[in-house]
Amino acid sequence: MSTQEYEDILYEAGNGVARITINRPKSLNALSGVTMVELTRAIERAGNDASVGVIVLTGAGDRAFSSGGDVKWEKEGGLKDRHVGVNPRAVHEAIRHCGKPVIAVVKGYAIGMGNHLAYFCDVTIAADNAIFGQNGPRVGSPAEGWLVTYAQRVVGVKKAREMWMLCRRYTAEQALEMGLCNVVVPLADLEAEVDRWCAEINSLSPTCLKIVKASFDADIDYLRDPSPNHFQKMMAPDFYESEESKEGAEAFFEKRAPDFMQFRR
Repeated sequence: MSTQEYEDILYEAGNGVARITINRPKSLNALSGVTMVELTRAIERAGNDASVGVIVLTGAGDRAFSSGGDVKWEKEGGLKDRHVGVNPRAVHEAIRHCGKPVIAVVKGYAIGMGNHLAYFCDVTIAADNAIFGQNGPRVGSPAEGWLVTYAQRVVGVKKAREMWMLCRRYTAEQALEMGLCNVVVPLADLEAEVDRWCAEINSLSPTCLKIVKASFDADIDYLRDPSPNHFQKMMAPDFYESEESKEGAEAFFEKRAPDFMQFRR
């Protein structure tokens, strides 16, 4: 059964699988406030559907899982009041607490929030054209707290710092070696591979899987910040109104390298 009730995503459920697709291919499935709210709702919906045993999260088309936050939306002030009107962390929380295995299916770019959404999923299946990486310091859009910290549980401390601080890009095979994904398959074979994983998961005890998932997630509860947006508020409370923040967005749209040297203190 499919539904078109969402603006930015597609939702389909059947045969024990809920498929949630970020449906903004013209922007490489970039995430706006609407997209984040709808993803949260859809994941919670699948988690509460007794007919669903596994959730698949992917992006429309073959070019991108998600290129991260929508820079146009951010430039227009979308993140100014984040954690109030729009909470990017809510999507990650929904993945963690839905009680069912969530598989990220990555084709093309998984950059910025696209990358950390994928590594927060329980399993990541990548096509051979997948490219992973972070973007925040490159475009002046900071992430913080446990969204960052959890990366060192996935790829190790040194590699996590390299990924977040240098904003390098990693091929599917490099991501597999790092532990960012579980398997890499040719793009043409991706759907068949996903179907195999879903069938295997759906053959197992759903209650046992729920307990196992909760056990893994309990191990990282202490990583969560005492208050949302804690580090940005503490270290740069006016960042989203700053010239440094504007420089990152403007450079992106002007297709030039940003000049962040002027903001060093």
